[in-house]
This record gives sequence, structure tokens and C-alpha cells, in this order.
Amino acid sequence: MNISVLGCGRWGSFLAWYHSAKNDVTLWGREGSRSLAALRETGGNRYLKLPERVCLTSNLGAALESAQLVVISISAQELRALARCIQAYPVAGKTFILCMKGLECGTGDRLTQVFRSEVTQPVSVAVWVGPGHVEDFTAGVPNCMVVDSDDRTVVDFIVETMSTDLIRLYKGGDLVGTEVGAAAKNVIGIAAGMLDGKGLSSLKGSLMARGAREIARLIRAMGGNELSAYGLCHLGDYEATLFSSHSHNRQFGESYIKGEPYGSLAEGVPTVRALVELGARYGVELPICNTIYAILYEEADADAALRTLFTRSVKGEFDS
Repeated sequence: MNISVLGCGRWGSFLAWYHSAKNDVTLWGREGSRSLAALRETGGNRYLKLPERVCLTSNLGAALESAQLVVISISAQELRALARCIQAYPVAGKTFILCMKGLECGTGDRLTQVFRSEVTQPVSVAVWVGPGHVEDFTAGVPNCMVVDSDDRTVVDFIVETMSTDLIRLYKGGDLVGTEVGAAAKNVIGIAAGMLDGKGLSSLKGSLMARGAREIARLIRAMGGNELSAYGLCHLGDYEATLFSSHSHNRQFGESYIKGEPYGSLAEGVPTVRALVELGARYGVELPICNTIYAILYEEADADAALRTLFTRSVKGEFDS
């Protein structure tokens, strides 16, 4: 099968590496991209070495034309712009997999909603999310992830053809819950990093219990299955996101608290804005998300905000 991966950063380059074991793979990056330039110059990055059979290109039309299946791994906030570019090419009949986590700021749209609003040709769309870090996968450490779509045949196809001993794929059955849960876990990751930065790592147990319940309430209000918050898309991703040294969101939170610069992408930073908007829209209390938002965007004192979060009354916290 011919697969094109759009996005040549850490996760995109890994997905090209992963899929190239069984498929012909084209890896696309924007012209001028430092990641693409490094891959062209050295054939790899600090995470992996690409097989020579992976074709590198900055020609989006060529990447789309050659592919039966297109994997997208870019910043969530850049998806709409890329989708508009994709719409300009004949892509009817192709399958797109969004291997990314986030919600669009300003609209609160899930990523499949963003994509379908711009790509109006008849295509199939799925998401592939869940725990796992490139550093672990390339070292041979396995993990489980989840695939979801509004088309069950697409889920079946992806899971049955792309599962390996390295990544075991499970079938999701709640696209709303899967997308919201996957996006929100990054915000909980930032909160975990802030606790680490304050020397309060012992509170991450409370953070995990309350975080999953908080997001479950939002998923239910949005029409999804609240149990999805306790699956691989959200709670199942906590170990990788709240504890791992490889987690960008956890590290961002710790660096922010310590006043240290952090140059890597932390998707939870824009996502928390969208979650706060959704909480207000659906009338759902989101104390953790609101606290992180206040610290990042309203210059709230982190010590006071975190202290208030973990000393507030929890009456009704686990009520339905």
C-alpha cells in the first residue's frame, strides 16, 4: 500500500519509519521546514534514522496523488490551513488518519470536524491516538493505541492491517469521547508538570482521579460516552503524559513553574483555551482546566491557584 505522511516532526517522522516496514511511504514537509532540511541532509533526526526507501518531498500534490492512505501529524492549530490546501487536490476516495491530539481554539471543534469542514470531497477520516513516545517505540518498547472514526469499516481496516507487536491498535466506538479525551490529557499533563515543578508530585494521584472525572463530564455533555475518559484515549495515556520524561506537556508545565524556557510544542497550551470555551458552552465545571488556563493566560499566581485547586471542596466531585 502507498502511504503518505504529512508532517515531518518527531511523531510524523516516526510514523513514516513505522509504516515503511510494510508499505511504500512518502514523507511530506513544508518547503523551508527545518525538520525536512535535517532529514534531507542526514536521513534522520535525534529520534531515528529513516529507511532509504522513505521518499521525502515538499510537494503536497505529489504526496497526495501517490497515496491510498494519508496520515497527518502536525500541530492541531495548523490543521484547518492544511485541510484547505488538501481540498485543492483530487483526493476523493482516499482515507485520512489524523495522528494528532487537540481541539481548535476559537471554535472548540474536534479535529475530524475541522478536517471535514474544509475537505468536502468524499473521503474517509479516522483518528489514531493514545499512549506512546517515539523514544520508547524506537527502542522496541511496545504500547497500545486506539483508532476511531464515524465509519466502522475504516476502523476495522486500520486496526486489522496496521497493528504490530510494537503498536497494538484497539477499536474505539465513540469518536467524540476519543477526540476530546485525547486532547484533554495534554492539559492534565501540564498540570502534572506544574506539580512536579512545585515538588508536589504526590498530588498527581488526586490529579488523575479528578482529571478523568472532569473530562468524563464534558464528554457526556458533548454527546459522547463518558466511559471513554477511562480508556486509552485519556486515562490510559496518563502514565505516558503525566510521568514520562519524554512528555512535552509535562515538561512544559514543570519548566513554566520553574521559569525556564521550553522550546518544544506542547499541544495542551492552546487546547486548554478550547476546553475552557467548551466548558462554558456546555455548562460543565472544569476546575483543573480553568486553573491551568488562569495560570497560563490570566497571570494567576501558580502557588495560589494550585493551592486553591487542591484544597477546594470536592463535594459532588464524583457525582454524575
